[in-house]
Amino acid sequence: MRRLFAFLPLCVLSCALLLPGCDQLGIESTAAVTARKEADGKAVGGACRHAGRAIEDCYALNKRADKAAIYAGWREMSEYMRENKLEPVAPVFKSDGSELPGPAAVVTEAADGSAQPARPARRKLH
Repeated sequence: MRRLFAFLPLCVLSCALLLPGCDQLGIESTAAVTARKEADGKAVGGACRHAGRAIEDCYALNKRADKAAIYAGWREMSEYMRENKLEPVAPVFKSDGSELPGPAAVVTEAADGSAQPARPARRKLH
């Protein structure tokens, strides 16, 4: 029994040394999960603002995301767009994946008389 109690501090010490290695095993800490959720929310908010969506629509479309993070991302993107004189990019698809009516769904007539769907102009990324 004494041998067991002599071995116990060694086990506790080895566990204490190995616990910080949990990040290497893929176990996320609470702080990492919180930071990731906030970054995701800010990205969602920024994307909503860039697409010209109202903040209320963004909240409704992304119920699982943190509203404060969505707002922070939306506000940051709004300031960025105002400073750089950027216009919102109209979304081509609805949140359910179906295509929105508009320039992407308009049918044009080709020179040979055949009908073809018009394609939206592609923006060049920097």
